[in-house]
Amino acid sequence: MAVDESTLARQLYRTPPDRFVAARDAAVAEARRVGDVATARRIAGWKRPTVAAWLVNLLALDRPELVADLGPLAEALRTAQRDLEGARLRELSAQRRELVAALVTEVRRIVADIPDAPPATRLPLAEVEATLHAALADTGVAGQVRSGRLLRAVHHSGFGEVPRPQLRLVTGGVAEEATGGRAAAGGGARAAGGGTAAGGAGTAAGRVPAREADRGGARRARDERVAARAAQAERARRRRALDRELAAARAAQRQAEQDLDGAATAERAGADALDRIEGELAELERRRAAAEQELSRAKLARRAAERALTAARRRTGEVEGVIEAADAEEADPTADAEGAD
Repeated sequence: MAVDESTLARQLYRTPPDRFVAARDAAVAEARRVGDVATARRIAGWKRPTVAAWLVNLLALDRPELVADLGPLAEALRTAQRDLEGARLRELSAQRRELVAALVTEVRRIVADIPDAPPATRLPLAEVEATLHAALADTGVAGQVRSGRLLRAVHHSGFGEVPRPQLRLVTGGVAEEATGGRAAAGGGARAAGGGTAAGGAGTAAGRVPAREADRGGARRARDERVAARAAQAERARRRRALDRELAAARAAQRQAEQDLDGAATAERAGADALDRIEGELAELERRRAAAEQELSRAKLARRAAERALTAARRRTGEVEGVIEAADAEEADPTADAEGAD
C-alpha cells in the first residue's frame, strides 16, 4: 500500500523540531516496509525546520483561513505603494500590524494545546512576526508559508520595491521677479522716452528730469542683470549640490546591494552547511541506533556466556569431586577389605 505523502507531511511538520528526525526516520522505515522505496527516498530528504519555522507551519496547517488573509492585504499594500497613495498606505500598514499581531497571538494558542511544547517564554515569536511581515512583502515567501513546510524564518527589509524618488530643482521666485523687473524697466524706459519727447518740445528745465529718468532706468536694468546672474549662479550651485547628493546616494545604493549580495551568499552557505550537518546528524543517529542494537546483542551474549561459565564451573567442581573420591578409594584398598571382614 502506497504512503500518503501529503498527510504524512502535515503530521511531520506539526511535530516539534526536537522530535522531527526520529519521526521522519520512522516514516522512512514504514515506507520501506510496505515496499514504497521511492516515497521512502523522498521522505528521507525532508529537512527539519527551525523552531520559528515550525511555529509558522503550525499556523498554516491548523489555521489556513487566517494565513489566506495575507494574500489580499499584500496585494493591496503593493498597489498602494506603487500608486504612491499615502493615506491608503498608512491605513493598510495599520491593518498589516493588526493582522500580524493577531496571527502571532493565534500561534501562542496553538502551541499551548501541544503536549511537551516549549513554554511561551522560549518561543521565538519575533522571528515568527518577521516571517509574516516578509510574507506580506514577498510572494515567494508567502507561498512557502502557505505550504506549511517552511524550514527557517525569513527576514525582509522594507516592503516591496522602493519607488525612485522624484527630485526637483527649486529655485525660488528670483527669475519671475527679474522678469517683472524687466517689464517695469521697459515701462520706465518708455515713460522716460515719453518724458524726453515732451522735454524736447518744452524747455531745458524739462530735459533735466528726463535724463535722470534714463539714468534710473539704466541702473534698474543693470541691477536686474546682476540679480539674474546671481539667480543663475545659485541654481548652478544647488544643481551641483544635488549632483553630489545623487552620486553619494548611488554609491550607498551600490554598497547596500553588494552587502545584500554578500549577506545572501552567506545565508545560502549557512543553509547548505546546516543541511549537511542535519544529514550528518541523521546518519550519526542511524549509526547510533545500530550501535545500541549491537551493544544490546553483545550484552545478551555476555550474560549468556557468564551463565554458561557458571554452569561449567559448577559441573567442573562436581566432576572433580567425583574423581577425588574415586582416587581416594583406589589409594586405600585395605579399607574395603577390613570393611568386608
